[in-house]
Order: sequence, then C-alpha cells, then structure tokens
Amino acid sequence: MTQTTPEAPARRQRAQVKVRTLRTDRWWLVPLVTFLGLSSFLVYGVWAIIDTSNFVEPYIAPFAAPCLTTQEVCEGARLFGWAPVGDWYALPPGLLILGLPGGFRLTCYYYRKSYYRSFWLSPAACAVQEPHGKYTGETRFPLIIQNIHRYFFYFAVVIGAILTYDAVLAVVHKPLGLGSWILVLNAVLILGYTFGCHSCRHITAGRLNHFSRHPLRYRAWTFVSKLNAKHQPLAWASMFSVMGADLYVRLVAKGIIAFPYA
Repeated sequence: MTQTTPEAPARRQRAQVKVRTLRTDRWWLVPLVTFLGLSSFLVYGVWAIIDTSNFVEPYIAPFAAPCLTTQEVCEGARLFGWAPVGDWYALPPGLLILGLPGGFRLTCYYYRKSYYRSFWLSPAACAVQEPHGKYTGETRFPLIIQNIHRYFFYFAVVIGAILTYDAVLAVVHKPLGLGSWILVLNAVLILGYTFGCHSCRHITAGRLNHFSRHPLRYRAWTFVSKLNAKHQPLAWASMFSVMGADLYVRLVAKGIIAFPYA
C-alpha cells in the first residue's frame, strides 16, 4: 500500500483575506491607540536627549541617569561621582543611557507584537487584510537582531537598580518633596516590568526539569511568573511612569514647579 505524505504548508505565505476586513467591530482602535502611545514615547525621548535640564538636587531625570561624562550638565547627576567617558564626549548625556533601556523595550516580546501590528500592520488585527504578502518571521536581517533581547535584559537590570538608588536618595533627602515619591513609584514599575520579562522567567528556572530539587529557584520562578502575567500592563505603566517622572524632574529643574513643595 502506497502512503501519501501531506503537503507541507507554505511557510512564506500569509493567510489571505480577500476583502479589506471581516470584522464588524472597531478593530482599528487598539492599533491606533498603540501607535499614538508608542509614538509619544519616541517623541518625548528625542526631546529628552536634547534638553539639558535633567538634574536638580535631589532629583535626577530618569532619562539621563546616570550621567557618565564630565560635562557641566552632568554636575551632581553622576553615580558615585563616576564619569568613565571623561570630557571628550560632547553629545547629550541621554544618548548614552537611553540606548540600553530603549533597546530592551524595542526587542521586548510584548513591544514587538505592539509595533508590528500598529506601525507595520503585520497584521493589524485578526481577519483584517494586511499589505504584506510574505512572512519570514525573525530569521532574517534586520529582525533577527531581536534575539539579543536576552542580553539587553542584564543592562536593564542595572538601569533599574540605578533608578532605584536615585529614588532612595530623593526619599532620604530633607525636605521631602512629591517628586521623591514619583521617582519611587517609577522605580517600582520599572523593576516590575524588567523582572517580569520572559527572559528573566527563563533565567530563573526555564531549564529545570525538577522544581523539587531547586526550591529557591522555583520560588523565584513563581514570583517572576506572576509579574510575567502582568507584563503588558506593566510595560505601559512603566513607559508612562518613566516619561512622567522624567518630565517632572525637568519641570522642577526649569523652575516651573517649585521645590521643596515639588
């Protein structure tokens, strides 16, 4: 008896929707809101890089912390007085910092889904026609670079620790201002988003076959899994909290908001 082998599905072909959409609801609302939200983060990030009002004791703007050069704009914003870049670096200090958490978010599994659908319409929504006829996944340049997300995680942990350190310094400072608690809330949300990352979940216990033999790692994995279940809301909350905290510090530095009542 001759056996027939079923044909392998075409890997490079998208599911074809013959009409513009089969949906009757407002399917376009989520991609639109996502596009506007992510665009606001990009626009603000560019402005924060250009703006030099990033420090006023005891507050350090999150988008410029820590400042690693000996430039005058970094005075008082360096971590333990550390300035490894020296005075040869003439570009805005934000360029040195935003690349690390920015790269972490850019390659994040949730953010990939968000901007693939909202910016590239790939796909915009289920049962909606898309402009792309082929799909190669993340196996080719430039999307294959997304695989470095696991390495950005370690840098993101360092940045989260620095933001926490800055928040603690603001809290112990006298007089205590509203900005101190804003920085604390931002640090908590940043750490929640960072440690809820899929890569962190894999690191804690992703390769274990027997949880009973590794109780500490199992507890860590359980905790990270709870954060991972909230990864999407934490991604949005931390994105807006870091923008809000950064803007708040800059407004205080510009004198728009008065300290110590800030």
